Amino acid sequence: MTAVPLPLPRPPALLKGLVTIVLAAAFAAQAFAALFPHVPLLLAATTVSLATEGVLYRWQRGVLSLFAKSHADITVRHVLRDLLLVVVLLRLGEQDRETVYAPLVAALLAFYVLHCAIQALSVLVRRTRTLPVVTRNIDASALRLSPAPAVLLRRPGHRLLVFGLPATAGLLAAAQGDEPLFAAAGIALSLALALTGLGALLFRLLPGRRPAGEQEVLDWFDAWLAEYRPTVGLYFSGGASSAYQANMWLEPLAGLDGKPVIVLRERFMVQKIAATDIPIVCLPKVSTLMRLEHSTLQVLIHPSNSGKTSQVLRIPTIRHTFVNHGESDKLSSCNPYAKAYDEVWVAGPAARERYALAEVGVEDKDVVETGRPQLDGVLPYAGPPAGSWTTVLYAPTWEGWDGNPGNTSVIAAGENLVRALLADPGVRLLYKPHPLTGSVDPRAGAADLRIRELIRAANRERTGARRPTAGAGLARLTEELDRLTTADFRAGADTLERMLVQSAPEPGRAKAVARATAAWEEAYWASLPEGEHQIITDARPALYSCFNVADLLISDVSSVISDFLASEKPYAVANTSGLPEEVFRTAFPTVAAATVLTPDAAGVPSLLETVRHPEKDTLAEARAALKLRLLGPADPPSQERFNAAVQALCAQARDHRARVAERLAAERPAAELPGQRTEPASGGAGLSTAAPR
Repeated sequence: MTAVPLPLPRPPALLKGLVTIVLAAAFAAQAFAALFPHVPLLLAATTVSLATEGVLYRWQRGVLSLFAKSHADITVRHVLRDLLLVVVLLRLGEQDRETVYAPLVAALLAFYVLHCAIQALSVLVRRTRTLPVVTRNIDASALRLSPAPAVLLRRPGHRLLVFGLPATAGLLAAAQGDEPLFAAAGIALSLALALTGLGALLFRLLPGRRPAGEQEVLDWFDAWLAEYRPTVGLYFSGGASSAYQANMWLEPLAGLDGKPVIVLRERFMVQKIAATDIPIVCLPKVSTLMRLEHSTLQVLIHPSNSGKTSQVLRIPTIRHTFVNHGESDKLSSCNPYAKAYDEVWVAGPAARERYALAEVGVEDKDVVETGRPQLDGVLPYAGPPAGSWTTVLYAPTWEGWDGNPGNTSVIAAGENLVRALLADPGVRLLYKPHPLTGSVDPRAGAADLRIRELIRAANRERTGARRPTAGAGLARLTEELDRLTTADFRAGADTLERMLVQSAPEPGRAKAVARATAAWEEAYWASLPEGEHQIITDARPALYSCFNVADLLISDVSSVISDFLASEKPYAVANTSGLPEEVFRTAFPTVAAATVLTPDAAGVPSLLETVRHPEKDTLAEARAALKLRLLGPADPPSQERFNAAVQALCAQARDHRARVAERLAAERPAAELPGQRTEPASGGAGLSTAAPR
């Protein structure tokens, strides 16, 4: 039966409303205590107000943005808080208090002037540290890189709370004890802190302390291109959650002959790219991107389409190829945008046929079959489950942009599939949802959460023999792998400081990462309690590592099933499209060798039976044939075919450049020699109009 979605509680929204009400009430109480002088109430209201500010900056950043949009940002709130304290001081006691507190009020105003000056300098410093080129794995020390300023100097909210706290506390103490000296001491300390921050920022703006200017950076980048002489690059642009599309091509790119480079367009994406020794350059501006036209770069590989792809396609000296980030029967695998590239590289004959049938403008001569080099590490089928457990990998895809119910099984079938698998006492379930699950349809996100709770509940109920964990060994390997793959940044590091830390990698790091990853994966799987179900959402273990330990895959129509076919292990596809099974198989060729499951998951028990008893498996030969059709031949290896395609396209780029150079040379008119300057007989200066000899 189909599970009924349950309403989800929304405590974060309630908490936001509660915090907002508390802050508003604190200001109202402070205003009342100021107009009708009441020092205890003032003390309590101000304390609550400051504490609430701390809560906002620590846990409720979204509320701060709402305040800012309402023109009630931190500066306004802090000025109002101090102003109400000043009002109390002026209303307490004698009538001549204005002359006593006037200098303190002037000093308080001077503090706020310094605060604004610090913010202006902070903006200037940030601009000097925003370079037109961001790099990783490149020695950019010539650009005078330096650590970032302190976080307090860059964030006005945090700075005002910290720097202004002594002044506020002094005013509050003065109101309680009717002693101006307390206010003077607090304001003096705030002024000292502000002057120190101002001086620190001014020091960074000195000519010898600033990073390289824009033109200097561009000249340095041109020099680096001339020295490194890249030949092939990976071009990528996208959102923060789409980095996996580029990361799957890092290892094949590193294995190519030539000088690879990764070209990005968004600054944040530099840190989203996984561990690699390949030089990374981020070129946010189109004008900077165009400098690649005069470099040695010959081929750019595109794993996805984006709005900024059209910008780099304008470079005529570079050949462009679309490789996609997976092979599937989805419409996105034969997008009409693909005709904008010089070539389209696919895994096998099935994708070639897909483009021909789609009639999207991609000519057959421009389609090159290269296989899937990422799959060289996927282990082949080695027979039925050898141990007590049948490991099932459920890896559904996400809901997509078009609202098609057949995109993902999570909404209509996910809970039923998981219940059916958990009902089998011999199943160990690995649940690995797509990273974008729930990003478009909230129902998918809600179903994903319910599936996770089902798995946790099953683990709590499962009893039996448990294998001793290898916690210490896994922790050591995790630490080693993190050391090799993760840069150690300060909490307040900015982009320029990260460039400084992520300089040219040490020789041999890539091989060390490969060895550490293999050791970590082996230790990870060995450390898991026997038979315990797993929810896998982290970057490690990778999807292909899950392939190697799984006996069966259940997924949707996506590149996951195409990649899993490299193992020739049994797989199943959930049909949530509403189509009859025969039509479903015809519409999606990747399902040809799969067991098709209905949304009620009624076929799961018989599917598990065929996995445990291969003699009952009638689809083994179909899987072998479909693997050849989808992924191409195993010999030569896919990495070799991929490299050959790169070298062939590089040759085309070089030939094109040579032809253009010859044509320009032939079309250039012969230079005319200038006339000779002569002196006339009269001795006056003049120019001869005679033709040159």
